[in-house]
Amino acid sequence: MSKEGRGPVPSPRGYEQTGYAVTCRSMDEYLRMFSLEEERLHRGPVLDVAAGASSFTAMARRKGVDAFAADPTYAMDADDMEKTGYEEIEVSTEKLDALRDSFDWSYYGSPEHHRKLREASFSQFIESYRTEGSQVYTEASLPNLPFAEERFSLVLCSHFLFLYGQGLDEQFHLEACRELLRICRPGGEVRIYPLLDLSFKEYPGLDILIQELEDSGASVRMMESRLAFIPGSKHLLCLTKKDR
Repeated sequence: MSKEGRGPVPSPRGYEQTGYAVTCRSMDEYLRMFSLEEERLHRGPVLDVAAGASSFTAMARRKGVDAFAADPTYAMDADDMEKTGYEEIEVSTEKLDALRDSFDWSYYGSPEHHRKLREASFSQFIESYRTEGSQVYTEASLPNLPFAEERFSLVLCSHFLFLYGQGLDEQFHLEACRELLRICRPGGEVRIYPLLDLSFKEYPGLDILIQELEDSGASVRMMESRLAFIPGSKHLLCLTKKDR
C-alpha cells in the first residue's frame, strides 16, 4: 500500500513524553478514533491492547460486550493505579495547554474540558479495575501476549504502536502487529491508531511494515478516523486476518 491519499502531515512542535503515558480515554473516544459502530463490538470478544487507564473496556462491558484489556501497568494494585492515573491527567493537561494551538479541539472544546472528560473516564475505569481485576485486566506487554490464538474478533491498540516509534524499532512493530494478528480470529480485525509519532510525523517505517504484513497474508487498509485531535492524525490502520 502506498502513501497515496494520506496527504501531507503538518509538523508543529511535538509532544514531549518520558516513558509511556497511562491514558484515560473513554468509549466514545474509542468509537470515534477507531471509526467503529457500537454494533461491531458485539460480534465476539474484543481486546484493548496497551489500554492503560482507558474506560473503553469498562463501558463496553456495561453494554454487554465481551471486552478485555491488556497493559503492563496492570501489575499495579488499584490504589497505585488510581494515584498514577490522576497524576497523568495533571501532567498531560499542562502539556496540552502549552500546545493548545497545535491540536484540533473540535471534539474536546478546550484543555479544561478535555481534563474533565479524562477524569470522568478514569473514574469509570478505576471502579471497574477494583471490582473486576485480573478477570478483565491482564498484565501483558507487546510483542508477547498471554492469549490463545484466534481468541478475539476485534483487537484495538491506541496511542502506543507508531506513537513511540522513536524508541521502538521496526522489528518490534512488525513482531507486535504479527502478535495482534495471531490472537485475532479469521475474518477479524486489528485496528491501530494513530499512525504518527510524538513529533506528529508519520511513522517512517509504515510502508515497509504494511508490505511485510501483506506478504504474510494479512489484508491491510487505511481508514479515516473520526477523532483527528493530533495534527495530521486523520487515518488509522486496519489489519484483517484472512479466512482460511
